[in-house]
Amino acid sequence: MVSSASMLALVLSAGTLFGQQAGSASDTASQNPTEPKAPHSFDMSAIDTSADPCVDFYQYACGNWVKNNPIPGDQVVWGRFNELAERNRYLLYVDLKHAADDPSTPLQRKYGNFFAACMDTDLANKLGDQPIQPLLRRIDGIQDKKELAGVVAWLDAKNGTGAFFRFGIDQDEKDSSKEIETLFQGGLTLPDRDYYLEDSPRMQKIREQYSDYIVTVMKLAGDSDDQAKTVASQVLEIETALAKGSLPRAELRDPAKRYHIMTLTALEGLEPNFDWSAYFSGIHSPAVETLNVAQPDFFTAQNQLLGNESLNALRSYLKFHVVNGAAQWLSTPFEDAHFDFFQKTLQGQAQQTPRWRLCTAATDRAMGEAVGQDWVKQNFPPQAKQNTEQMVAALKKALAQDIQSLPWMTEATKQQAEAKLDEFRQKVGYPDKWRNYSKLEVTRTDFVTDLHNSAAFEFDYEMNKLGKPVNEKEWGMTPPTVNAYYDPSMNDINFPAGILQPPFYDVSKDPAVNFGAIGVVIGHEMTHGFDDEGSKYDGHGNVSNWWTDADRKAFDERTDCEVKEYGGFEPVPGVHLNGKLTLGENTADNGGIHIAWQALLATLAQQDKSIDQKIDGYTEAQRFFISYAQVWCQNRTDQYARVAAKTDPHSPGRFRVDGVVRNFDEFGKAFGCHEGQPMMPEDACRVW
Repeated sequence: MVSSASMLALVLSAGTLFGQQAGSASDTASQNPTEPKAPHSFDMSAIDTSADPCVDFYQYACGNWVKNNPIPGDQVVWGRFNELAERNRYLLYVDLKHAADDPSTPLQRKYGNFFAACMDTDLANKLGDQPIQPLLRRIDGIQDKKELAGVVAWLDAKNGTGAFFRFGIDQDEKDSSKEIETLFQGGLTLPDRDYYLEDSPRMQKIREQYSDYIVTVMKLAGDSDDQAKTVASQVLEIETALAKGSLPRAELRDPAKRYHIMTLTALEGLEPNFDWSAYFSGIHSPAVETLNVAQPDFFTAQNQLLGNESLNALRSYLKFHVVNGAAQWLSTPFEDAHFDFFQKTLQGQAQQTPRWRLCTAATDRAMGEAVGQDWVKQNFPPQAKQNTEQMVAALKKALAQDIQSLPWMTEATKQQAEAKLDEFRQKVGYPDKWRNYSKLEVTRTDFVTDLHNSAAFEFDYEMNKLGKPVNEKEWGMTPPTVNAYYDPSMNDINFPAGILQPPFYDVSKDPAVNFGAIGVVIGHEMTHGFDDEGSKYDGHGNVSNWWTDADRKAFDERTDCEVKEYGGFEPVPGVHLNGKLTLGENTADNGGIHIAWQALLATLAQQDKSIDQKIDGYTEAQRFFISYAQVWCQNRTDQYARVAAKTDPHSPGRFRVDGVVRNFDEFGKAFGCHEGQPMMPEDACRVW
């Protein structure tokens, strides 16, 4: 995300609808995939009528889909999101293939060359590790620890290789009209700090396998066996020290724990072992007066690390990060090693992802608003944009009514909440103004160099924000993306064209189906403005306490209910969800369905229709809940489920369904449940 939430999004995927998006389920050996079926809304064949909806609604709504849609070999999670993402990616691939073979415009030629360079595996095998050797030589040339900062800056700004920490440009959390430089904890390769710090047999085994991976790729890059083993030991030691200095993900949801304004002098006093002046000079930063040092304790720990470690160990750490960052795109032995550890070992993926899909996704990431221009012309009609905007208006009105009806909130805080809602902005489909890629250099003859050029182009784009007004029209997702997000500093909700189609939105379906799917998506993003994190920002996007003490206490009591509820869910036996990490997304799911329901009732009333009217044997109320549930039908590998429990702020699909409907009385009424059944418990949670 390139918005003000970008640094947080790197860590939390904050305010998004969905977390990890695996690719499509096409023939893994094929470089010429066939067109996948278009998903459709309200899938009658997915319903398992043998299940009792009052006992396990997810099984009822999704049981047959789950049974008939096993995880493809080149996936770790497969669901309705992935079905749509597959189709979008295929349609994008067709555009990219045409641009690579027969471009019609200079812009098509540029992104076509980028895609073609990525697809040229013969060239990648011929080049081997040549594309990264200049970087490795630069690191080998470091003769003194004082030189580290300049090299880290060069790697960050010119090659996209981050090390030790993360740097970014973000909106000031307390003055959203300004863009400021931010330093954030980072420097780790494994999915989370817990992978370094937990002493369980499973985590110990993963660390051993990670060490083996480091040895493998460093030998491929020219090290001897003994040298590579030394590098592995040094990298693990350094990254473990960085992990010890890092805050847990759940704590990073608190704005107070990621906002500490400092002068450059204060930063240099905090970490004197790193030449910050050289770093900022190396990234061509304007004169630094103040910046956000998000986690000061991390940089204190990093200072100690730099003092304790040998220069040789620090060089080894940097070299490995260069090799690992490029491994997926180098010759086949590098690519295989990268897959074997990160996809197969960590996440349970059986087969490698097809190159066409990797390259389509890479081109979308690098030049999303270039390829997106052509994609939306063919795949997102103006009527879809207009219909979505009408639904947003209906959901916004429903949220205002919901706020007024809350029994636990006083009038003073309700007025502040409504004031924030009035300030909501929205972006639907694609940007009003497309980005200019004329300064991006693309070779077609060396994809790793193209990636480095893209990283440098993006870094310059971000740096150029300093000293200029915040661009309120900027997007943090590309048009074909199957996702949505809320940005607290922008106070806006964002819905890319990619998600505004079946199974989320279908103009041919009745209102209940659309409000149950895309309506809840819209309500979900709106509720993010009032979840445990978003509620700490005002309507202008500034961190500000607009609550009375009593109302904040009442809010916390209700979110604590959700923390406990979701913390009791086990995605795999013995592994519990982190109720604090997933709190924002769970609150958004629970609030979103309430809001969408109210908007549906209002829409049906306008059309003189009843919520009890039946279509295909189901009432509109039942169709609403089934439509909602079927968006979340999915299968996951156990390995991926374990990683997600540590890293993903979103709950698995099963719990996004059963965890929500059990908290909503209208569900029980729709399916004739009685209190005490699993989907209608006596201890239901309710925030919004």
